[in-house]
Amino acid sequence: MSLTEPPTPAAGAQAAVPAQEAVPAQEAVPAQEAVSPGAGRCPDCGAPLPPPGRFPLWCASCEWNLLPPEPSTAGLPGRARRRAERAARRTERERQAVRERTEQVFRLVAADGSKLRHGSAVAAFLLAGAVHLVSLAVLLAGAALLAGWPAPSWPARALGAFALVLAFLLRPRLGRPQREGVLSRKAAPELYGLVDAVTAELGAQPVHSIVVTRQFNASFGSYGLRRHRQLEIGLPLWTVLGRQQRVALLGHELGHGVNRDSRRGLWTGAAVNALAEWERLTRPSRDNEDYNNPLTAVASSAANLVLGVVNLGVRAVTGLMYRLHLRDGQAAEYRADRMAARLTSARDAQGMLRAVFHAPTLETVLVRQRALPRPRPGVSAPGLWEALAEAAGSVPASEEERRVRVSEREVSASDSSHPPTYLRLRMLDAAPPADRPPVVLDAGRAGVIEAELAGSRVRIAAELL
Repeated sequence: MSLTEPPTPAAGAQAAVPAQEAVPAQEAVPAQEAVSPGAGRCPDCGAPLPPPGRFPLWCASCEWNLLPPEPSTAGLPGRARRRAERAARRTERERQAVRERTEQVFRLVAADGSKLRHGSAVAAFLLAGAVHLVSLAVLLAGAALLAGWPAPSWPARALGAFALVLAFLLRPRLGRPQREGVLSRKAAPELYGLVDAVTAELGAQPVHSIVVTRQFNASFGSYGLRRHRQLEIGLPLWTVLGRQQRVALLGHELGHGVNRDSRRGLWTGAAVNALAEWERLTRPSRDNEDYNNPLTAVASSAANLVLGVVNLGVRAVTGLMYRLHLRDGQAAEYRADRMAARLTSARDAQGMLRAVFHAPTLETVLVRQRALPRPRPGVSAPGLWEALAEAAGSVPASEEERRVRVSEREVSASDSSHPPTYLRLRMLDAAPPADRPPVVLDAGRAGVIEAELAGSRVRIAAELL
């Protein structure tokens, strides 16, 4: 599940995370499926193949056609071919480096997790302090200049005023809870009751608000000085999940409130959000360049050059913060998965993780639905949610297995801050079985919750279509 995570680091820092969520789930039969193996057997190993359908045809025995074939470099000129080959080798080295790091974290967590506390967590804490110190230094310098220290002058006071404005822009960001799409306790008492049952079982604090969004996603976060705890539920993802898988989803997200995830702490979380804002503020822009005026063009180019250098520094610090948080953050995701399994079962938690692979299915359903006549305002699109649930439910087990193997081949995850999906599924294989789930979403309660979400379905269907 994708969460409210640290900002995407610089390209150089994130290059080691190759093709995140690069699990293509084409609903249309791709070109490579047109290859016709003889008599329904794999052309490489001769193993039986499943019947052709709307998903890629592949062999589970030897992984023939697991991924589309790489473009051939044979027809390229010499220099272009060598450049492409170097890029391919570099990508493979980076992928192997990511595999080694993520599998090391997996082994430590699978053991007991006691060896995960190491110097990177302390370094991330200190780096966050340096980020806050920069904001404080700019604030104090602006206040001193505005007050007339060390020597009162109008230029100094003007510079001080500018520094105060800059300090305001560079201030630590505590985030703001969403206001759009919020369901109140009065409007959705049964949904809040289910969420309260999950938080009570996990030993977490109750949420202040629940937001229903259009994303194929879910998240949990604490925002503002008062640490407003908000749960976001993506209605498309909620729709394709079974009843106990929905409980597992809630358990995973709310588990981040109690699983010692340092990325969500007030100190480091505010620094991460501040770095994201710094990157946005220092990003060079060419919108205001006036090439008709040479003086303005030179000044604009010089300003963009300075901003570009500063932006590179900010992105480097952001990438460093991301790398320092990587081990602890991935361990927190494993712990959240285990909490989800404890609330329901390992099978339900794994089903919840596999459901993330259905995101391309949503896009296919939307394309088909957009071709239908538009409903009247205030009326839900006919069959949208039913079609989504049916399309996700019709994905065969062989296709789900292919997507898991693609995750392993490409070391891909739901996003760059999460462990690879195949490792998360493997971790849950070792989860202890539960005699009876402590939180059960029965059919009656699920029906009441669906009625509470009816208004959100109408709103989100209009947004999606």
